Amino acid sequence: MKRDAAVIGAGPGGLAAAAMLRRRGVDVVVVERADSVGASWRGHYDRLHLHTVRWLSHLPGMKIPRSSGRWVSRDGVVDYLERYARHHRLEIRFGTEVRRVERAGDSREVRWRIVTASGEDVEAEHVVVATGYNHTPFMPDFPGKEDFEGELLHASRYRNAEPFRGRDVLVVGSGNTGAEIAVDLAEGGAERVRLAVRTPPNIVLRDSGGVPSQVIAVASRRMPPKVADRVLGPVQRAMVGDLSRYGLPRPERGAYTRLAEDDVVPILDVGLIAAVKREQVEVVGALVGFEGSDVILAGRERIQPDVVIVATGYGRGLEDLVGHLGVLAANGRPLVHGPQMHPAAPNLYFTGYTNPISGMFREMAIDARRIGRAVARAMHARNGRPHAAA
Repeated sequence: MKRDAAVIGAGPGGLAAAAMLRRRGVDVVVVERADSVGASWRGHYDRLHLHTVRWLSHLPGMKIPRSSGRWVSRDGVVDYLERYARHHRLEIRFGTEVRRVERAGDSREVRWRIVTASGEDVEAEHVVVATGYNHTPFMPDFPGKEDFEGELLHASRYRNAEPFRGRDVLVVGSGNTGAEIAVDLAEGGAERVRLAVRTPPNIVLRDSGGVPSQVIAVASRRMPPKVADRVLGPVQRAMVGDLSRYGLPRPERGAYTRLAEDDVVPILDVGLIAAVKREQVEVVGALVGFEGSDVILAGRERIQPDVVIVATGYGRGLEDLVGHLGVLAANGRPLVHGPQMHPAAPNLYFTGYTNPISGMFREMAIDARRIGRAVARAMHARNGRPHAAA
């Protein structure tokens, strides 16, 4: 199959890019390993809502309906993505796993071959990689974990609190997922909930006085991180308060600095502060390892939870796909994003691999428009074929 462009992944980033390419008159196909759009969103826990407000989370070319509410639920996002794909009449090849992206043709032209597990490869001049920020669950190699006598699972397998009602649960990881699962467990009937924290997180209120934190983040998007922390940090600390007595001291670096330097997103509070203050969620030290039924924490403290839920994030899973092209950083993230192209891989684009405080959906929408323009310009320059304006 030969096409002008191919998009790998039918999540929000891939659908948005394909929609903007199609609007420009580009012959584009979306290749997706699952059997439906938004596969990652379908697999998230029931409680999940967008942390960004509805009216700053639209993908280009179709708004999220007001009926979805201020903070769109997981199911609301899935419904929106389904309707978005239909609205833009996107061609999607479901059930097609991509193994590798490699060069096709000769050196006189830039073309790519998307190698699939089924052998039904796709050849395209332009390729957009949008396999998702949360692609491959990451489980640290904790000493003794294989012999742990309790139940151990990654947060990607958590759906709701019902299976853990009346049980002692330790949640590992102080990101948004760990914080929300801990609150969900506390509210859903777990007998005891502890949250293991290695580094004190930055915590930001999701909104204050009716103003979403995302609005402030968008306004400060171009500020140097340390300047943003100096300007906004005191306000953030005043709103959140001092949680040191509950095991959450103020971090040494601000939210913007940690995001820029370590790619660590602050917790957007949807109940953790209240749960910690009510002692429904106990903050404990970092998980060090396992020994039989014991979980060993920093400081050699030992506890015996029934269940350990590890919320230590995901890998991007791009190494096998494009690692041989020299386009990835040491941490597995693409070296370019949006309309940018790496010199070693012309006409290869990436979207959805950044996680700014200003909102991932908003960032992917911006990327999609820019990728659409870049591809249309390149094709017009090559063969003079007109493309519709977006």
